[in-house]
Amino acid sequence: MATLHQPAREPASPAPPLRTAAGQPVSVVHVTAEYYPYARTGGLAEAVSGLANFQRAAGLNVAAILPLYRTVRDVDPDLEPVGQPFMVPLGSHHEEARVFRIAGAGAGVQVFFIEHLEYFNRPGIYGENAIDYPDNARRFAFFALAAVMALPRLVPGPVLLHAHDWHTALALVYLRTLTGERHPAAVTGVLSVHNPGYQGHFPPDVMPQIGLPWKLYNWRQLEWYGKVNFLKGGLAFADFVTTVSPTQAEELRTPGGGFGLHEVFIWLSDRLVGVLNGIDQRAWDPATDRLITAQYSAQNLEGKRRCKAALQRSFGLPQRRKVPLFGMTGRMVTQKGLDLILQSADLLDMDAQFVFLGSGEKKYETALVELATSAPDRIGVQLDFTDRLEHRLMAGADLFLMPSLYEPCGLTQMRAQRYGSPPIVRHVGGLADTVEDAVSGFAFDPYTPEAFQEATFRALDCFGRESKWNTIVREGMARDFSWERSVATYLDVYQRALARSAAAQ
Repeated sequence: MATLHQPAREPASPAPPLRTAAGQPVSVVHVTAEYYPYARTGGLAEAVSGLANFQRAAGLNVAAILPLYRTVRDVDPDLEPVGQPFMVPLGSHHEEARVFRIAGAGAGVQVFFIEHLEYFNRPGIYGENAIDYPDNARRFAFFALAAVMALPRLVPGPVLLHAHDWHTALALVYLRTLTGERHPAAVTGVLSVHNPGYQGHFPPDVMPQIGLPWKLYNWRQLEWYGKVNFLKGGLAFADFVTTVSPTQAEELRTPGGGFGLHEVFIWLSDRLVGVLNGIDQRAWDPATDRLITAQYSAQNLEGKRRCKAALQRSFGLPQRRKVPLFGMTGRMVTQKGLDLILQSADLLDMDAQFVFLGSGEKKYETALVELATSAPDRIGVQLDFTDRLEHRLMAGADLFLMPSLYEPCGLTQMRAQRYGSPPIVRHVGGLADTVEDAVSGFAFDPYTPEAFQEATFRALDCFGRESKWNTIVREGMARDFSWERSVATYLDVYQRALARSAAAQ
């Protein structure tokens, strides 16, 4: 498996001043359902592990906690227990949890795993065959509470608990309720919303199953249109909330962008901050990337032509140097704008090539395979995603397609620019913050096939003018999408959260 994030380097300078008002150093603990390379279904895993690794490289004491899925042992079977098993109270039942970590872990991010064989030793993370596990409410409630209960044995002293998305949002609820008004060691709670389209909606009768009192089932905390909403609960109890781009933070406060929680995001006021995700620019660098056919740089693009030919061969397409080659990789789901692409007949019928990499909703997989079957010399599809092929697609494509219905941040449009493949994006969320129209890529606003095709044909017009095209390519390759910028912004958010938490005590 390719290494997207290099091991954290030892800090070259004293740790940043993340301390309590009394001067005690504060540890950051990320609680997450996904973490690269152990468990991944999309960008969440890479975002959390990227942030954690670069925070550690900046000098912070950082740990991460995630469930001990079957995939964890597939990646690294050498695990060792941490302390004794302990009981987790969920309603009328108590269930055993055990904590493990990688044996012989170095000085980087400490990664811990919560074991519960019945809940997590399964083929999938959230479900199988595009169907969620029916006990997901209890699975992730157990994990959230176990992680909170394990904190004192894993990290000494004050802690900033950073939860991610709905799967771990209940950690902040448990922190402030079942474990008392305050945790035995002072804990500040921050919640990051990576994808607001997924909130953890469950019927009301899960309340006793997840061990929470009915008094929390109210419109200010966990109740949402007759359902229990895990994400809303986390928002209600967090000291600070972040989302993954500045534009997304504004969109969350609107009826169209808040996915039914816009009033909660408005209520958060200045406690909601948009912090753009980053990428590991050492791993995503075409000048040093060993996964691609030929290295290249903004100063010498010759290697990119060889990468294009190799990508065409990989997808069984004719090696035509001058024909535009569009690439798309990611989860093939509604959010990613597949409907716009499939409805753009003028684009799909033109003399151009298209390669699609990734799996997702069955209807899109079927539609793409049918397209490839009908035009095998122009369209290639690979449903089995690999890291190596993603690197090769970024390097070989002339243009990258990302016409998302919504996109809180997005990572692939950053990688595409780094690899000289200008992206065609919808002007939403993190895409609006990272792609400059006709400068480093191409953008459109209305979610219609007509608007998408207009932006695409503008891109093709530039593609036909070599000097103009190379200027756009080189501009994108020069953009700074490093995690270092994000780490500095998160440090400011953490300090503000610590101050708020201290004032509440």
